[in-house]
Amino acid sequence: MMHWIIAPVILPALLAPLIAYVMRHDISLARIASLFGSIGLVAIAIVQTLLVMDGDILVYRLGDWPAPYGIVLVLDHLSALLVLVTSVLGLIVLTHAVATGWDAKGRHFHALFQFQLMGICGAFLTGDVFNLFVFFEVLLIASYGLMIHGGGKQRTRAGLQYIIINLAGSTLFLFGLGVLYATVGTLNIADIALKMQALPADEAALARVAAMLLMMVFAVKAALFPVQFWLPGTYANAPAPVAALFAIMTKVGAYAILRVYTIAFGPGIAATEDIGPDWLFPAALVTVALGAFGVLGARRLMPLIAYSVIGSMGTLMLAIAAFTPEATTAALYYLVHSTFAAAALFLIADLVVSRRKDDLLSPMLPTVQNGLFAALFFGAAIAMAGMPPLSGFLGKLLVLDALRAPGQMAWAWAAILLGSLITIVGFARAGSMVFWRSTGQDMQDPDLMTDQEEMLVTAPSARPWEIAPSMALLGLLAGLAIIAGPLTNYLEKTSAQLFDRESYISTVLDPTGTKIIKKEH
Repeated sequence: MMHWIIAPVILPALLAPLIAYVMRHDISLARIASLFGSIGLVAIAIVQTLLVMDGDILVYRLGDWPAPYGIVLVLDHLSALLVLVTSVLGLIVLTHAVATGWDAKGRHFHALFQFQLMGICGAFLTGDVFNLFVFFEVLLIASYGLMIHGGGKQRTRAGLQYIIINLAGSTLFLFGLGVLYATVGTLNIADIALKMQALPADEAALARVAAMLLMMVFAVKAALFPVQFWLPGTYANAPAPVAALFAIMTKVGAYAILRVYTIAFGPGIAATEDIGPDWLFPAALVTVALGAFGVLGARRLMPLIAYSVIGSMGTLMLAIAAFTPEATTAALYYLVHSTFAAAALFLIADLVVSRRKDDLLSPMLPTVQNGLFAALFFGAAIAMAGMPPLSGFLGKLLVLDALRAPGQMAWAWAAILLGSLITIVGFARAGSMVFWRSTGQDMQDPDLMTDQEEMLVTAPSARPWEIAPSMALLGLLAGLAIIAGPLTNYLEKTSAQLFDRESYISTVLDPTGTKIIKKEH
């Protein structure tokens, strides 16, 4: 078997306890191990992407037990792409945490960080919904610790809310899995698809209940209306590097919807094929509006960015809700873009807020390196809002072009265009308050200096290695625009492979454990 498939799960799984038990009292050693592990994860993700570049679907059977009886990991275009995005994001965020000293504010940061990467990568690679639940719990347990990293009453309160919401989601997940297993007798995604095609009409109602329960769970993870309310408080109060890593976590929910409702419950499955479009599309419309008005009405910088994440998830889910290869291609491009754009905003906000009294959007004296921070914020803001020349503009253009179906086009185009306009106004207002408006107070007389002025005078300039991660993310956003043509071609193959249900089923359920189906797209 191809052992590269399980490597993104094994590497952080081995490294995390090693850091936790051996290196927890030596921050330098923990940093070195965590950074080298993250670099290794990027290398593994690149190898995996190259392995499936020609359209192969690779299956890893743990213990050499064939599906659906054993645990399987599946590597195809989609899972390879998302593992690569996760590993690159993880390395950049970890570099920022080390450079700014965030990792030193708690003893177990690096161990939790590696467990988080393990859970995310595992969720993207697993071939059955029960292990999707397992990896969800792994990444959520790690995120609980990362959420309250550094302490503080407000952060602890937000972390408690986050835990309660996700525990409720996990309970619903178990209910959904129980109903699904009782209906079709399996939890392997490929086997579910096979059983659903032959499901008797009198059992279709129970399968529909299971599909709806799972949709609710994935909607919670993706911060989709009406269960998006946990995200602003969580992301706004989390440490900035943690919030930047969390930018990929909502995409795990979007991925689960795309994978499960395309293969197991999607087009061609009479009992459940209408659940995705009928429920996702209106919820995504409202999510776009909530995100846009949240950006416009935010009074603090971190909540403003959190609401922009909600708006971007609404746009992403509008494309996914179409459940067509063309819309899925647009969704995947926008998924990659929005992940890096949200992370860039959180890291840049960290550089700014750490040199201000707080993150209130109110006129204050300019921070140290005000011009540099303003330029970085401007670049990330136009990317998130969808303005040229960065990848956000191309991403939204692809989504709009894909959503042309009658009865869909008017609503989707209105939501995306108006939402983008409102988001632009909100970011412009925030940038003006933070970077370009001054109270005009005199800072020359030390005896008249306020606490805020004294902080601004003594605040250290950001060192090059503190700025480098944010610059790297902006560079990635520019790169996504430059290579939009080749990347879109890859994503078209990814979408075609995802909607080729029969190839997925026959590869995963092949009893010999040696079959690899190669599709030419």
